[in-house]
Amino acid sequence: MTDKIKIATRGSPLAMAQANLARDCLIAVAPHMAAAGLIEIVPIRTTGDKIRTSPLAMIGGKGLFTKEIEEALLENRADIAVHSMKDLPTVLPDGLQIQALLPREDPRDALIAHNTAVKKLEDLPVGASVGTASLRRRALLLNRRPDIQVKDLRGNINTRLKKIEVGTFDATFLAVAGLKRLGLSDKVTRILDAEEMLPAVCQGALGLECRQNDEKICELLSRVNHPETYSCVEAERAFLKMLDGSCQTPIGGLAVLNGSKFTFRGLVIRPDGRKKFFIKRDGCAKDSLKISMAVGAELKERAGSKFFSENN
Repeated sequence: MTDKIKIATRGSPLAMAQANLARDCLIAVAPHMAAAGLIEIVPIRTTGDKIRTSPLAMIGGKGLFTKEIEEALLENRADIAVHSMKDLPTVLPDGLQIQALLPREDPRDALIAHNTAVKKLEDLPVGASVGTASLRRRALLLNRRPDIQVKDLRGNINTRLKKIEVGTFDATFLAVAGLKRLGLSDKVTRILDAEEMLPAVCQGALGLECRQNDEKICELLSRVNHPETYSCVEAERAFLKMLDGSCQTPIGGLAVLNGSKFTFRGLVIRPDGRKKFFIKRDGCAKDSLKISMAVGAELKERAGSKFFSENN
């Protein structure tokens, strides 16, 4: 392979760090590409990056962070796209596929508080102001602390951390994975386990997308694929697709493989946090898709169709 490979990514500091991580993984399996300067990272500004004043759920959801990047693939302006898998819709454009998943980083959420005396959710003062753009985090917080004032907070990680540092908000939540990838683990007040705050589907997982008919790129990416992460992400996306996940419905899901044992946790919760349904299932790794889809189907049945309407 002698042609330059172009990696498309969002231009935020975290997205660039993730693209460089993908680049390093590719160089590890094909060292000659670095010496020959055959890899180029191409930042692309997406609609989600351009619109900062409205909640994501109101302007089109997570697909706003992937549309322009996938267009670059389809138009041959890029060869590989790096995605945070939690931002990727369950249905991909015709002709594209996720060929590889890199080893998953910690999928959990972190609490970041302004007051150093706060060590856990219960320590936040009554009526505290918490900023987040995530309907899932908002709903799960209100489920435990209905007194909290939850307000919209968007922007890159450093922007959000600054808002907490100066006291604009009492606290926020961020993905542990993003903080680690940016070397900001010291900002974490508390890491919340899955029982406290079930992560977003595919949180912490990086996917490498390419054109299905690009045999050389497909072969290259298959060499960096992490099978365990691929299986877990596949199960979580199947779960989300079973629920027909809407950006208006807070959903959490986490698949864990431990040898031949597979565990799946899934939930749906109303945006106001007043009602939620949670299921945990254990089984064999070979049945991961079957288990995750069954959890999705059962949650959908238990919650009822009205639960997933816009005005739930």
